[in-house]
Amino acid sequence: MIGAVKNAFKIPDLRKRILFTFGILAVYRLGAYVPVPGVSVEAIGQLAEQAARGGLLGFLDLFSGGALFEHFAVFALGIMPYITAAIIMELLTAVIPTVQQWAKEGEVGRRKITQWTRYMTLGLSLVQSVGLTFYMQGVLRQARIPIIFSWQTRALIVITLVAGTVLIMWLGELITQKGIGNGMSLIIFVSIISRFPHALIQTYKVQTSSAMAMGMILLLISIVLLVIAAIVLVESGQRRVSVQYAKRIVGRKMYGGQSTYIPLKVNSAGVIPIIFASSVLLFPMTLAQFFPGKIFTSAANFLTPTSPVYLSLFALLIIFFTYFYTAIIFNPIDIADNMRKYGGFIPGVRPGRPTAAHLDHILSRITLPGSVFLAAVAVLPTLFIAGLNIPFFRDFGGIALLIIVGVALETMVQIESQLLMRHYEGFLK
Repeated sequence: MIGAVKNAFKIPDLRKRILFTFGILAVYRLGAYVPVPGVSVEAIGQLAEQAARGGLLGFLDLFSGGALFEHFAVFALGIMPYITAAIIMELLTAVIPTVQQWAKEGEVGRRKITQWTRYMTLGLSLVQSVGLTFYMQGVLRQARIPIIFSWQTRALIVITLVAGTVLIMWLGELITQKGIGNGMSLIIFVSIISRFPHALIQTYKVQTSSAMAMGMILLLISIVLLVIAAIVLVESGQRRVSVQYAKRIVGRKMYGGQSTYIPLKVNSAGVIPIIFASSVLLFPMTLAQFFPGKIFTSAANFLTPTSPVYLSLFALLIIFFTYFYTAIIFNPIDIADNMRKYGGFIPGVRPGRPTAAHLDHILSRITLPGSVFLAAVAVLPTLFIAGLNIPFFRDFGGIALLIIVGVALETMVQIESQLLMRHYEGFLK
C-alpha cells in the first residue's frame, strides 16, 4: 500500500492530478465554513445546539458535511440538487425517446444530458433554497433566537445558496476532468468524512458523562469494521460471463478468436436505491415541515425513521429500486445485439434474444442478494443502535459506510489502472 502511494507520486501526471484533486476538495471544505449573509455566527451556533437533526434536512446535512445546521454556509445545500437531477435524467433516459437517443449518441449525447442535468440542478437548487430559507427562519424562531429575515435578506440568502450549489457542481466537474476519481462522489465522500472528528469528540463526551461501558462502544466499532468488510466484498463481487469471438478474415489479416468476459456486478446500482427510497419516505416529513397540516403531520409521525412501518417500507423500496435502477443502466438486449454485431457469443447460448434472456436471468439472480444486502446495511444499524445515544454511529450509519467504501474503492481502482498502465505495482493484488 505504502509503495503504491510512493509510486503514484513518482508519476508527474498522476501526481499533478492527485494534488489538483486535494486542492479542489480543500476549496470545497472552506466553502462549508462561510456562513450565508444576514445570519450571525452566534445564532447558527445556538441553532446547532438546539435544533434536532433528522428527516430530510438531516439527510442533507450528511451530504453537506455539516454546512447546513452547523454553519448554514454557502454550501448548505451540498451536492444533493445535482444528485437528484442526475437521477431524474437517468429515469428520463428510460421513458423519453429523445433522451434515450441522446444516451446512444456517444460523447455528443452525453454533453446534451450533462447540460440538461445542469439546468435541472439550477432549478432544484432554487426551489430547495427558498424552502430552506423559510424553514431555517422558523427553526430559529422556535429556538427563541430573535432573527427576522427581510425580503431583501431572503433573496440574498437564496441567491447565495444557489450560487454555492452551482460552484459545487463546477468543482466536481473540474475534479472529474482534471483530477482523479469521480468529482461528485469525492465531494460526498469528503463531506461525510469531515464529520468524523466531531462525531468522535461527541461520542467521547457521551461516554464520559454516562454509564455507558467502553466495552459496548468497542463492540459497536467491531461491528462497523465487519460491515465495512462485507461492503467491500459485495461491492467487489461480480459474476463473469464468458464470451468468445469468432475468427474473421479481412483481406490478409485475421481478427477475433479471443475470449473475454462480461462482468456482472452483484450490486450494479450502488447506493442510488437507498437515496431513492429515502427521498420517497422522507417526502411526507418534508411536506409536514413546510406545510404543517393535520394530514401531513399525521403521515410524518407515522413514518418516523425508527418505526417498524418505516423500516419495513424502507427495506422493500430499496430492493425494488435496486432492480429498477439495474434495469435502467444495464440493457441485456443492447449487450446481445452488440455481441452479435461483432461476432461474439456466449458458449452454449444462441446469439440474439436467447443471449439477452440468459444475461437477464443471471443478472436477476445475482441482484437479489445484492439488493437484500443493501436493505440490511441500511436498516439493521438503525435497529441495532436505536435507543443508544452514540453520536458517532448516528453520523456513520449504513448509508454513510456504503458511500465511503464505494467511493474509496472506485478511486483506488482508477489510481490502480494509472499505475498498471505505467508498469508500476498497484494497490489491489
